[in-house]
Amino acid sequence: MISVERPARASRDSRYPESAPIVPLTAATTAMGGRLVVHLDARADDERANRDARRALARIGRWADRLSRHREQSELTALNADARGLVPVGPTLAAALWAAQEAARDSEGLVDITLLDARLAAEGLTCAEIAGEAPRIWSLASGPRRTAVVSRPAGVRFDLGGVAKGWLADRALGLLSGWPGAVVDADGDLALRCRAGATWAVAVDDPRTDGATLAILHLSAPAAGWSAQWGVATSGTSIHRWRRGAIVGHHLIDPRTGAPARTDVVQATVVCGSALRAEALAKTAVIAGSRDGLALLERAGVKGAVILTESGETLALPQTLSLLAG
Repeated sequence: MISVERPARASRDSRYPESAPIVPLTAATTAMGGRLVVHLDARADDERANRDARRALARIGRWADRLSRHREQSELTALNADARGLVPVGPTLAAALWAAQEAARDSEGLVDITLLDARLAAEGLTCAEIAGEAPRIWSLASGPRRTAVVSRPAGVRFDLGGVAKGWLADRALGLLSGWPGAVVDADGDLALRCRAGATWAVAVDDPRTDGATLAILHLSAPAAGWSAQWGVATSGTSIHRWRRGAIVGHHLIDPRTGAPARTDVVQATVVCGSALRAEALAKTAVIAGSRDGLALLERAGVKGAVILTESGETLALPQTLSLLAG
């Protein structure tokens, strides 16, 4: 759930009643195997807002098509199929790969886009059969006109997945720079910009019960006359999950073992300054487990985090309390 709230007397603009919450203008499409949604702090009949939202969706959709491993004609598919050790890539894929390296640094190595084969194996084999698969080193060198050259050992294939979604959300928000209040939702990875005097209310789903809410985050600008940019992402083991006998598997691969992470975290939601960073660190918190994950999030200096454990505990970093509603 996304809504925009305005405190009483925040604005005298007659277009916006003082009651809250107010449902923003919304436009949506599909991309990267999920939904790509734009919310603008605007009236639903605002023609300029509708035009800008649709243009942003179309442009990001084209970028997403280049980064999807599920599309036969994508740039990522071509890279994965190329047997060479050095492969030139275009500007869009290069930018996403640079973002993946940033995510690896932020996550202290727990976000690794070279684990495509381990993830595919996990979907068809038991955890014991794929344990011990080691991540492989790759690098990126800048080329002309924002291109790059990928260097990797033979057989290394990439899965941009959540990294691409966080990166796309941030890029889409940049395309909407003319709107001081905007949210881009890339299949659950949110990039938000909030105008002064308004607050975006973001509901965090409770995976234990359909339609239930675990928490509501209130994200606003720091002071009158300022705008603020936020990134919010949720990762967990409850959606892409399967059981084969006594073995429970999921899609979050621990690069230290090459197998689905053995963790006590069911779901982690992280608030940062960008969707890319929030996505990487939410995934990291799940893979690392509650104790090590919270410590890593503290080191990373996140703006907030809410973690649900298998025992039913809801944990939050101290700085999260100012963001929580109720």
